[in-house]
Amino acid sequence: MSLDRTIFAFAGAMVLLSVALTQWVSPYFVWLTVFVGLNLLQSAFTGFCPAASFFRKIGVKPGCAF
Repeated sequence: MSLDRTIFAFAGAMVLLSVALTQWVSPYFVWLTVFVGLNLLQSAFTGFCPAASFFRKIGVKPGCAF
């Protein structure tokens, strides 16, 4: 799997996890969803994604976007 697909899968999993935690644990977990959304938005404009740096370091092959 390429880095781009890994990032999209990771972001989607984090959003779903935060929605589940918000529903069943605490409403404050909605802030995790906000953080993920803001991170996706800033990476769309800047091209920098901290998760992409991490996944690149552990050996995920590069993609087109990151």
